[in-house]
Amino acid sequence: MARYSRITGTGSALPERRLTNADMVSLLAERGLESSDEWIVERTGIRSRHFVADGVCASDLGLQACLSALQAAGRQVADVDLVIVATSTPDMVFPSTATILQHKLTLAAQANGEPGAAGGAAFDVQAVCSGFIYALTVADALIRTGSAQRALVVGAEVFSRILDFNDRTTCVLFGDGAGAVVLEACEHAGDGPGVLATDIHADGKHTGILCVPGTVSGGQVLGDPLLKMDGQAVFKLAVGVLEGTARTVLAKAGKSEADVDWLVPHQANIRIMQGTARKLKMPMDKVVVTVDRHGNTSAASIPLALDHAVRAGQIQPGHTVLMEGVGGGFTWGSVLVKM
Repeated sequence: MARYSRITGTGSALPERRLTNADMVSLLAERGLESSDEWIVERTGIRSRHFVADGVCASDLGLQACLSALQAAGRQVADVDLVIVATSTPDMVFPSTATILQHKLTLAAQANGEPGAAGGAAFDVQAVCSGFIYALTVADALIRTGSAQRALVVGAEVFSRILDFNDRTTCVLFGDGAGAVVLEACEHAGDGPGVLATDIHADGKHTGILCVPGTVSGGQVLGDPLLKMDGQAVFKLAVGVLEGTARTVLAKAGKSEADVDWLVPHQANIRIMQGTARKLKMPMDKVVVTVDRHGNTSAASIPLALDHAVRAGQIQPGHTVLMEGVGGGFTWGSVLVKM
């Protein structure tokens, strides 16, 4: 029988600090900028988002999400031989957030009298809002080839640290959070559970429409370390590429739109999600939506939404789920799984 990978547990984490649109409007007013709850909701669908406290890093949120996912899968930290973290807001320049997270997982396990996870591969993936799709694709490939047996695939972001709060068009969009899945090797015949197909792409000519154009050199920041976005250009590009990758991944799996029980898109903007659903002829009641509560959490948004839908009883074993994302780079892609 062929070797596959399947999702056996999901988890997520959100910072305690929740900011409503009213909170954001007040924050902008302090800077002499005008906005309103109605303006934000109408254009984005966002009503609130979460921001981390000082000193909290992407690996801290990732740790909470991973422990929750491991518990759901009935696994221990020692069972994991691969950790992949998708993030654009790493704890530090290096080492990777994944290695830091691996160590924190080991410490948490040892505190419970369990063995840790040191020795397995751990690395980051940087594809911005498509990061979790990229990371899941890589983990699936490593498991299928026998290079890994059991992986934690994580999306973790602290985007509040790179927002320009003098730009009212972008700072209201993003939030912090993390999501994780346990991905395990399995063998099955026929239409059993597992990752059915993956599809990832990139086109660097679109770099300028969504980026953080800064870097570190000689102990100083060169360029601008805050997020810049051309919202209209992003919208036009996003809907088209999301439709394309969805159709491609379905074709790879020999499936059609009618076979999809749930669409879990990147939670960027309700209008992009609605536009994609329309093109795929999918009703919105088959689309998992958390953007209203979490905002755009970049690489964390898809695993966050997946976990919330699983725990709410929407996504159930046997359901076919289409996950897709698009982000700065530009990057985009999709993964089709049977739960």
